[in-house]
Amino acid sequence: MQSLIVLKMSDFLNHECGIALVRLLKPLEHYYGKYGTALYGLNKLHLLMQKQHNRGQDGAGIASIKYDLEPGTKYISRVRSKATSPITDIFNKIYQKLNHIESYNKTRLNDIGWLRENFDFSAELFLGHLRYGTYGLNKTSNLHPVARKNNWMTRNLVLAGNFNMTNVEELFEKLIELGQYPVETSDTLTILEKIGHFLDEENERLYQKFRKEGFSKQKISYKIAKDLNLQKILTDSCEHWDGGYVIAGMIGHGDAFVMRDECGIRPAYYYRDDEIIVAASERAVIQTALNVEFDGVKELKPGHALIIKKNGNSGEYQCKKPKEKRSCSFERIYFSRGSDKEIYTERKSLGKLLTPYVLQAIDHDLENTVFSYIPNTASVAFRGMVEELHNFCDQIKSDKLLELGKDPIKKKIDKILELKPRVEEVAVKDVKLRTFITQDQKREDLVAHVYDITYGSVRPHQDNLVVLDDSIVRGTTLRQSIIRILDRLNPKRIVVASSAPQIRYPDCYGIDMAKLSDFIAFRAAIELLKQGGQTSVINEVYKLAKEEEKLPIDQQRNLVKMIYKPLTAGQISNKISEMLRSNEIKAELKIVYQSIEHLHKAIPEHKGDWYFTGNYPTPGGNRVVNRSFINYIEGRDERAY
Repeated sequence: MQSLIVLKMSDFLNHECGIALVRLLKPLEHYYGKYGTALYGLNKLHLLMQKQHNRGQDGAGIASIKYDLEPGTKYISRVRSKATSPITDIFNKIYQKLNHIESYNKTRLNDIGWLRENFDFSAELFLGHLRYGTYGLNKTSNLHPVARKNNWMTRNLVLAGNFNMTNVEELFEKLIELGQYPVETSDTLTILEKIGHFLDEENERLYQKFRKEGFSKQKISYKIAKDLNLQKILTDSCEHWDGGYVIAGMIGHGDAFVMRDECGIRPAYYYRDDEIIVAASERAVIQTALNVEFDGVKELKPGHALIIKKNGNSGEYQCKKPKEKRSCSFERIYFSRGSDKEIYTERKSLGKLLTPYVLQAIDHDLENTVFSYIPNTASVAFRGMVEELHNFCDQIKSDKLLELGKDPIKKKIDKILELKPRVEEVAVKDVKLRTFITQDQKREDLVAHVYDITYGSVRPHQDNLVVLDDSIVRGTTLRQSIIRILDRLNPKRIVVASSAPQIRYPDCYGIDMAKLSDFIAFRAAIELLKQGGQTSVINEVYKLAKEEEKLPIDQQRNLVKMIYKPLTAGQISNKISEMLRSNEIKAELKIVYQSIEHLHKAIPEHKGDWYFTGNYPTPGGNRVVNRSFINYIEGRDERAY
């Protein structure tokens, strides 16, 4: 039963995930004196998570660690929620406890010693997580932070991450080789147990060292906490990881870390001053939460970990040899918040560079074209496109004014100056539709009315209508509802322009685009090969992919590139236009995509373009795409990892 329908031009995409880490560097009394609250860290965590709600709305969780409490006192606290608004649910529960305390004894909120002993989240170290349930059940037990508990402080481990591993089977086998008996094969549990294993080994190494030196067991615990080598633990743990990841963790005694994969696939940023250290998945949210400048926020280097010792010392330490930086470009196009300075500029540039293709699609007929966008995430790219359209108009007007000569007629001047892009808000999302209706006809009828259209914005049968989207992935919503909605305005031609190139290959590093059969570009390529009598290409790729499976992971190639090789991007775009235009649509339909060259020009520092080119940053990507093709041919509707 289909329980959720969410509309976007290219269908909604899920993403894993968002993290936030807060480490206070001074006693709680300092924050009470300066900011009027001993819960400064908790409040900053709340803001960091709220500002990253775009990265996960299926679940959320937070955990905290208090420092230097007496034995027998609870020092690790955790709360998770899979409510409809999980961030709100979590913090409402926490603040309700504070309100209850205030209601019977208001002075307790000013008693920091009492709060530390009686209120769970009056802590120095916090870790928060937001989750999109792209894979697996969305149960509370699946939510981060996850914990590995032990009576020894330095063996307690709390983890939260934005990651996906392509080689979970191999990692599971490595755990078995270490003598463990895992009860799950998820990458979350695998990573938790792998780090936990080397954390245990480091504890044991230090214990034996200090025991030989004659220290008591109680004293040894304090010395282990001081000398624990997190860099070595993380280096040993990640040796065989293949994937995109940012993993944050806390050790029970108070050390913390944030570790990034060697290609920098997933994003991670941090800030430090003399009061606080903060890490998050997005730079702009740190700027907002702490009111700091762009240059004050650092990007965590690929293959490195930000390690924060319990004594407050911190730094970046290499845990895996960095490779060529291949940060995910789709993060920049769609998922990350557009309030980031660089992302805002990049998205505007994407819209600007797309403009020549759009002009070509409307035969440069600006006078009879209306420009708009859906959804809101495309608004910045649309602004860039409109600015470039104005530049194009200014050039035309300049040329025509020069043609008037020395004695121009005012009427002609006024006519020339009228030329400008016609920008309208054509479609407005009215509701977020959630329905348990299973009959296709009734569901599609509801979907078709999620957007309100602006009647009168388009001159019937005369105007072209251009709508900008940030990406076109599956095309299902386009065909079933959006194009139908736009066609009610009776435009002569509908042009759907994507600021991203054709998405041709699955992702296996955290964004929910896992199956080749989902992609309209892939389905169009298959249809073109069949129509062109080139089914032998499809058969050959399948045969080679089956053979490739037998090779070691680092020897496998992306064979699906062969599917696209005989075809041009223009041929595929035209076929997509044909596939998305249902029989009842009256307007002509054109689908326009960004080029790979212009993608790189707009986003030069984030070269993770495997969605579009098939150039995966890790060996696991090639195996996943080949498996995905085998699944498609064999009719298996399942993920390839």
